[in-house]
Amino acid sequence: MIPLSDNSPNHTTPVLTYALIVACVAVFLLQNSGGSAEAFHAFVMTYGFVPARFFGLDMAVPYGMYDAEPAPWLTMFTSMFMHGDIMHIAGNMLYLWVFGDNLENHLGRVKFLAFYLATGVAAALAQGMVDPTSAIPMVGASGAISGILGGYFLLHPKQPISVLIPNAGIVTMPAFVMIGMWFGYQALMGILSDSGGGGVAFFAHIGGFVAGFILMLFLRRRPRPQLWD
Repeated sequence: MIPLSDNSPNHTTPVLTYALIVACVAVFLLQNSGGSAEAFHAFVMTYGFVPARFFGLDMAVPYGMYDAEPAPWLTMFTSMFMHGDIMHIAGNMLYLWVFGDNLENHLGRVKFLAFYLATGVAAALAQGMVDPTSAIPMVGASGAISGILGGYFLLHPKQPISVLIPNAGIVTMPAFVMIGMWFGYQALMGILSDSGGGGVAFFAHIGGFVAGFILMLFLRRRPRPQLWD
């Protein structure tokens, strides 16, 4: 199920959404600039979020081939802008393109950036707490994008979303149906899979979504009450 567009109007240009997409693409190009699989792996091991390193449970986890080693807490942020391969970044950027602009329009750029980073951190912590001894680096914007979906689910539940479904073509469905199906799949796979998720951080997606929904409860604009003369 691939979202293509929504019909929610924007009153401002989503500059920050575009900037986040550009930043992720730039980092992905940087990841691949080493010219070898070993260099790519070293970059991921250095700047990806490794639960065992973050929780101090396995300090023997290698960083890679870089002299500068970021503090473990900092990798919760650097990992958000990294991706494993072209399909990984393409899928995440598509979701960010479709859903991110609406939240930026609602929250404003500063609050949207804080929301994006906070839900990304929540996602990393959720995955890390499920498997704190894991030495496998977690990378990707999907945790923060899951937070965007959680916020969108609360703000625009009935918004029509155009979705490409393999073997069925393009269909339109309310956001709560599309996002609800997405979340249900993440929850089901998180339950059925082992803590590692078979290479997919399902609990990061769940944690990011829940964090986004809860944060939006406090951040969303509410209509001003009408005052009678």
